[in-house]
Amino acid sequence: MTSGQGVALVVVSHSRALADAAVALASEMLHDRPVNIEVAAGLDDTTFGTDAVRIKEAIERVNGRDGVVVLMDLGSAVLSTELALDLLADPSARDRVILSPAPIVEGLIVAAVAAAGGATRLEVAAEASGALMGKAAHLSVPVETLQTVSEDAPAGEVVAIFSIANQHGLHARPAARLVSEVHGLDASIQLRNLTTGAGPVPASSLSRVATLGALRDHQIEVRASGPQAHEAVDHLLDLARRRFGEPDEPDEPAGIPVPPAGIPMPSTSSPLTGPLPASPGIAIGPVRKLTATSLEIDKDAIGDPTSEWCRIEESVAQVRREIEHVRLLTAREVGPDEASIFDAHLALLADAEMLNDVKARIGAGAGAPAAWAACLADVQRQWAQLPDPYLSQRAEDVEAVAQQVLRALTGATSWQALAEGVLVARDLTPADAAGLDPTLVSGVVLAYGSPSSHAAILARARNIPLVVAAGREVLNVPEGTRIIIDGGSGELHIDPSPDVLEQFQRRASELAERRARDLARAQEPTVSRDGVSFAVAANLASVADARSALAAGADGAGLVRTEFLFLERSTAPDEAEQEAEYAAIAEAMGGRRITLRTLDVGGDKPLPYLPMPFEQNPFLGLRGIRLSLDRRDLLQEQLVAVCRTARSSPVSVMFPMVSTIGELLEAKKVLSDAAGSSGLPPDLRLGMMVEVPAAALKIESFLPHLDFVSIGTNDLTQYTLAAERGNAAVASVSDALDPGVLQLIHRVCQAAHGRVDVAVCGEAASDELAIPVLVGLGVRELSVAPYAVPRVKESLRELDVERCGTMAAEALTLASPDEVRKLVLAMLSATSGELLPTTVDLPQYRDVPNLPLTPMR
Repeated sequence: MTSGQGVALVVVSHSRALADAAVALASEMLHDRPVNIEVAAGLDDTTFGTDAVRIKEAIERVNGRDGVVVLMDLGSAVLSTELALDLLADPSARDRVILSPAPIVEGLIVAAVAAAGGATRLEVAAEASGALMGKAAHLSVPVETLQTVSEDAPAGEVVAIFSIANQHGLHARPAARLVSEVHGLDASIQLRNLTTGAGPVPASSLSRVATLGALRDHQIEVRASGPQAHEAVDHLLDLARRRFGEPDEPDEPAGIPVPPAGIPMPSTSSPLTGPLPASPGIAIGPVRKLTATSLEIDKDAIGDPTSEWCRIEESVAQVRREIEHVRLLTAREVGPDEASIFDAHLALLADAEMLNDVKARIGAGAGAPAAWAACLADVQRQWAQLPDPYLSQRAEDVEAVAQQVLRALTGATSWQALAEGVLVARDLTPADAAGLDPTLVSGVVLAYGSPSSHAAILARARNIPLVVAAGREVLNVPEGTRIIIDGGSGELHIDPSPDVLEQFQRRASELAERRARDLARAQEPTVSRDGVSFAVAANLASVADARSALAAGADGAGLVRTEFLFLERSTAPDEAEQEAEYAAIAEAMGGRRITLRTLDVGGDKPLPYLPMPFEQNPFLGLRGIRLSLDRRDLLQEQLVAVCRTARSSPVSVMFPMVSTIGELLEAKKVLSDAAGSSGLPPDLRLGMMVEVPAAALKIESFLPHLDFVSIGTNDLTQYTLAAERGNAAVASVSDALDPGVLQLIHRVCQAAHGRVDVAVCGEAASDELAIPVLVGLGVRELSVAPYAVPRVKESLRELDVERCGTMAAEALTLASPDEVRKLVLAMLSATSGELLPTTVDLPQYRDVPNLPLTPMR
């Protein structure tokens, strides 16, 4: 709405639904008298949050000669509104705006009535500020009626005392719970440690609450004033009685997510229990831990205060999304108690007092990184000086948050391994895995994780042996200890004996010899024993991957994961950057066809610059083609770059996570628009990923619109078996050789036979026990990690396709993936004329790509 007569109102809230309801209620009081009311609430209709740009635009729409009164709910709504005022280009417009401290519902009602009656903006603001007087007079409770109230409490103030029952006192985790609980209350709350005399401090600031140094049995005084003072005190007393959500005797200290000290190291030469194979190969070397890369902060750099504060807001929001994502995954994979250690980090990011300090430093001339670093250093110093050693160690939480935001501000990488050896870590993000240097990292051991996670995929793409789900005790193995891993079997040995070391050195030598034999024939065509031709392509994520794939004999690129162009950056790549990258990959592949998958993010691959609504299960939410169609500007730009590349190189394009025909047709329309007036490139082939069971079941409806389909067995398995691919707790369930998954693959191959090509680009394509089944079902193209190309080609050359077909038909009738593997081993034994192991420990083979079988001759 444009500016008009009378004072206008702007409602700023974290919740769109709340703001709309408040406006509707206020409108009932106006009796058709017009008042300009604008809403700037939520990041979208369902996502909580505030956006300074939206607030600025709302103010500009209604800011006429009579001015604007802005009502805000809490916390960052105030900071975002202040930034919105700084963003206004017209100084006179800022002068006409009043920010009201009134409660948003009651304040809006009386402000709307006053504005409708012709009051000035000062009068409207004054009316809003006094909105609670009537209710307070009616409901105020004499202080004597509250049992815990101090007798000398000033009128209107509620005072109580509680004792700390937590084993480690009011440390980061319970303090974060306290802060988060009081944020939603309309009361001013102060805390003081009566035992030590520390305080008072605002209960809404985690950085200040921690400085109370509150230990077990310390007495804490709480003083509250305001409309919800009684509710605030009662709630805090109840929280204290419940130890702020902590158990009586926690199993491990709270704080940053590190393993507890003192767990005994596994005995010499004894494998740890629980590791799962994730990337084949043998690695022998010293344990190496991740260390943070150094950050250089220019303390003298200055900038425009508005721009610098905007950088802080964007970086804090990015880090908050990252931590919330990690918290969600931790809750699923490990448990809610372990996930709650991130609450302190989130509370620090929402600490209004701390953010105000940063803003003041920027206003005084400091650049964003310097202001953030200086403020957090002060907070960390205060925490580190606490007398209790346990509480002082929680300064590590501040350091973790400080570094994470600084890296977002500066674009610095997170970690680096400084010395050659076997990397041992809690887990790796896709970005961390993509940055591994194979010349330094000979192997990786993860305490958590899954064989089908994206980190595992990237490790396989770089031919780095990897075992996952080794358990948190592996994190306590000292730096430099010799370790052996076999990423093909999941074996892991700490400080091995000379006999075990010799055994694995011999096995590593045999694998190297086999690799050399496979490479020698890698450039030759791939033809089975009975004369059937196959294509073996490569899955790529970079130009370097393309060069490796060409050297390994790949017939093309069956999957280019374009999302790695979009990750770990603050803005999306433009058309020119994308075109240059795609063209470089095509050139590196030496004229072979490349298949570009459009942006596949969401789930466990969030984009920092693409805010998405909170989802209880993001893997079943807005991801893949759904997200691209929701943000068509990104999809349009990407498809423009694809079409330009396809005019000079053989290119295919495919859409991920398609589940309905409507999605495919909409995506095709965007592709047609991106091609422009000259039309689609004549050699451009169009395909889709089959990753959703519904897509496999109704594949016939998709085929008339496609040139090929590519089956993504990782996600197809995840959704068919309801076993999240990144969840270590269900890793053994997520098995692509489950007959239920095979039946879906069979349906796709049957329907597509003679009509379109069928490829498999999931990890099953490089599993030597899965390859015969896929071949028997009708798959004629496999796309694998570059290093796996020679081995997969050699495996296909040893197969009899007709015999595979008979075997695959029987596999569809079996009850379990273990039975399927036994059937495959029996067929391979008969084909090779050698006795292959049929009485194997089959669970060991689950999710094992490139299982080293006896060579078939």
